[in-house]
Amino acid sequence: MNNLTKDNKQQTYSSWQFRPAEWRVVLVLGDFIVALIALFIGLYFWGIGDIWFGFSAQFLKVRVPEWFYAMPLVWILLLLELYDVHRLGDWQATVKGIGVATLIGFGLYLVIFFSVTNAPRSMLPRRGVAGFVISASLLSLLWRYLFYYFLTTRQFLLRRAVIVGAGRTGKVLLRVLTTVKPSPFIIIGFVDDDNDKVGKNIDGYSVLGDSSQLLAIIQEHQVTDLLVAILGEIGGTMFQSLLDAQERGVDVTNMTTVYQELLNRVPIEYLDANWLLRSFAEEAHKSIFYRMAKRVLDVAGGMVGVTFLAVIFIPIALAILLETGLPIFYIQTRLGRGGKPYRMIKFRTMRQDAEADGKPKWAEENDERVTRLGRFLRKTHLDEIPQFVNVLLGDMSLVGPRAERPELVESLQKTIPFYRARLLVKPGITGWAQLNYGYVATVKDTMVKLEYDLYYIKHRSLLMDILIILRTPWTVFGFRGR
Repeated sequence: MNNLTKDNKQQTYSSWQFRPAEWRVVLVLGDFIVALIALFIGLYFWGIGDIWFGFSAQFLKVRVPEWFYAMPLVWILLLLELYDVHRLGDWQATVKGIGVATLIGFGLYLVIFFSVTNAPRSMLPRRGVAGFVISASLLSLLWRYLFYYFLTTRQFLLRRAVIVGAGRTGKVLLRVLTTVKPSPFIIIGFVDDDNDKVGKNIDGYSVLGDSSQLLAIIQEHQVTDLLVAILGEIGGTMFQSLLDAQERGVDVTNMTTVYQELLNRVPIEYLDANWLLRSFAEEAHKSIFYRMAKRVLDVAGGMVGVTFLAVIFIPIALAILLETGLPIFYIQTRLGRGGKPYRMIKFRTMRQDAEADGKPKWAEENDERVTRLGRFLRKTHLDEIPQFVNVLLGDMSLVGPRAERPELVESLQKTIPFYRARLLVKPGITGWAQLNYGYVATVKDTMVKLEYDLYYIKHRSLLMDILIILRTPWTVFGFRGR
């Protein structure tokens, strides 16, 4: 298997199989095409009910307002929560997500319909909107079912990967690859230079050989990807074999990149300080233009939030007073950027004696310290609206890691690697970790959430901030607070 011909050595491997990020593009394009079909259906059902023009070119010219043609883009925005390709296998979450998008779509229309009093009702067509939203919902469900079906039943669409390194890191990577559904790879097996591992079976996959056999393994199994799961220094022979494979057109990707690509978080247990300095701290200093744009976004969002706070303050304050009395607000010291303490303000949702012993405690599921009104405020995240004042003051941002108490930071940084790295940016009202993982109640949960926080800090951009803000209403409509 080691004796390759000269022609074989010059062979390059090319593949039309998509990577996870590319599958996401396919998913979005499919949703957009579905939304265009739904737009036609909505126009048709609206048009056939028009007594003057029917469904005709004149109807499209005279009756249909310009905003109606933007509805496919609005539908794409409503589905933002569902663009994680590896959650397609969770059919219950898909149905729920499209259901929530449908409710939000109808809700937005009703708000506009009853608030715009000076516009003719023909400019706000109930039949057209209903036809679009219902057909878009049903067609999106059908499209996602077909998308998942083809990804899981047509193996020629998937990339073929070998994991380089059969140690602890390789096992973790294998677990990730076999957990996400659908997986973007067909796992062929392992390659490792440890002779004691060659020929062994690890979690159902064989160690096919060592670095001297790597090119032959690629040739025999038509491998498209090498996933390098080796911590520390790579041996000279293995390094050269990886370079040779890359020259053939095989994609060589390290474990941390694959982990981030599949889970949208960084593997903090499998990183060292050098990685943090190389790939994280150096990228933590974003351009002045990003910082300026982010502050403008924060001020604009803060003003909207404070305006909303003024609207809801009196009813919520009265409800808190009637149930448990004063105080209305809960003010607590949290750590901001660089570990600078600030006073965070929220509506009070717990009893006044929630921490009578003075020791900080995590909020738990069905926490008995939470009042009945507080439970509603937490589920809907209305208790966090006063934090927009902190955003205007510059203590917080709209998007960032969740603000934490100094006592918990001091405790957690002793057990969780890189925990203080989350203080490189301002805390946020919403954030990548809040959307993807929610609340935590254990050190293990905190480690997972930190992986999301560090992923955000490493990859943050204005576009990512905007997408996080657009996804945030899902946590409200989905009642995902605690």
